[in-house]
Amino acid sequence: MQEEKKRPNILYSCYSQKSSEGEQFIESHNFGYIIAGISEMFIGGQKFVFKPGDFRFFRRNQLARYTKYPPADGGEYRSVSISIDQATLHSISEEFNLTMDHPEPEINSLLLKPNTLFTNYIDSLKPYLDGVNELNSMLTNLKVKEAVMILLQTNPEIKNILFDFTEPGKIDLEAYMNAHYKFNVDISRFAYLTGRSLATFKRDFEKIYNTSPNRWLQQKRLNDAYYLIKEKGWKSTDVYLEVGFKDLSHFSFAFKKAYGMAPSKIA
Repeated sequence: MQEEKKRPNILYSCYSQKSSEGEQFIESHNFGYIIAGISEMFIGGQKFVFKPGDFRFFRRNQLARYTKYPPADGGEYRSVSISIDQATLHSISEEFNLTMDHPEPEINSLLLKPNTLFTNYIDSLKPYLDGVNELNSMLTNLKVKEAVMILLQTNPEIKNILFDFTEPGKIDLEAYMNAHYKFNVDISRFAYLTGRSLATFKRDFEKIYNTSPNRWLQQKRLNDAYYLIKEKGWKSTDVYLEVGFKDLSHFSFAFKKAYGMAPSKIA
């Protein structure tokens, strides 16, 4: 069984029998809690492992890979995530005159120390997670705002992250792409995350790599796939998602065109 119950800004995840893995763009700041199971996150070259009872915080505008493991005893993986949108934060900033003192660019993820306020907050959400009670948009907005206020009270340093309303600045494109090329996101997303317009991104990219972003991405991913199949013995059904292709048929077609044979024929 796999289940995700989503209300605006609040997501309850439930998986059983097998692990779930994938990738995501963390568009908004995220406050979460692991109820059962284990969650592994790969963000910015770092691996984070979260276990039952852990409270966590992720900064917005990040690409992440995740794997969620149900408990070893066969139970369900369960977690709650609260997405803290920019509109809510702007509203809080204006109401309480809260602003960033200085940027904190190095802080992307935090394992938060448990406390009574966190525990009581999660408990207050539980009646709405089983689907029996309805969490309307007004109540959802209040719960998101409550999460922000609790985070500010328990972790004052997080203010400089929450109220940093700046967009991604221009960064080293080559370094970023070499670290994130396996993420299957649109070129426009890569442009945004490297602090560029789409046109500027394409121009800068071609100056560095002497080819278009789409061609470079496909060849880079195919090279990785060939290595994993040829040298590591991976199956094509396991490789295509790992290297950043959306579906197996597209991967197989591109692989055969590049190497003259189907991935299953590589010995």
